[in-house]
Amino acid sequence: MTELFTLPLPLILLGWAVSAGSPGPATLAISGTSMAYGRSAGLALAIGVTVGSASWGIAAALGFSAIMMSSQWIFEIVRYAGALYLLYLAVKSLRSAFQGGGVTPVKAGTSGFFRRGLLLHLTNPKAVLGWGSIYAIALAPDAGASAVWTLFAALLLCSMTMFCGYAIIFSTALIARGYVRSKRWFELVFGLLFGAASIKLLTYRPE
Repeated sequence: MTELFTLPLPLILLGWAVSAGSPGPATLAISGTSMAYGRSAGLALAIGVTVGSASWGIAAALGFSAIMMSSQWIFEIVRYAGALYLLYLAVKSLRSAFQGGGVTPVKAGTSGFFRRGLLLHLTNPKAVLGWGSIYAIALAPDAGASAVWTLFAALLLCSMTMFCGYAIIFSTALIARGYVRSKRWFELVFGLLFGAASIKLLTYRPE
């Protein structure tokens, strides 16, 4: 029987979950949106991030990650677009921190949050490199296309669980009340972290 993966699938998923759930632009955006605007907005943004991740996963499976590595200008365009978007989020959070104001839960119109999540992930060139790396590490040398898409589906489900989990946890009443009381400080921290992520992406160089 042909081996599909170099490691047991549960171990691969565990490593992927740790990576997806670690603090970063996506998890920061999901947690901040969920606290500020409620669960529906947070879930919409999380689904947008998941769709963006799926797009990069498919692109990597089709070999686009290799194209980005060989055609540096494509990588640079996406990298600068991502850095500018993160900078925009940083300025928005910092402005909110210094202006103050209340919290407005979103009852409808979550499509805008979906688009934010999608754009956030589509402008992160490291995402396609991450997918390409996990394919290279986890797939057995003689694994066929079915193994690639099986791994893709499993990793995507894992990512969606992590991202939506963030939205659910950070939109709970207890955490939301804490955000309302300390909104200015939360937004200040988010602004600084988004700014740091923008600088990190600007200085990132694939090896």
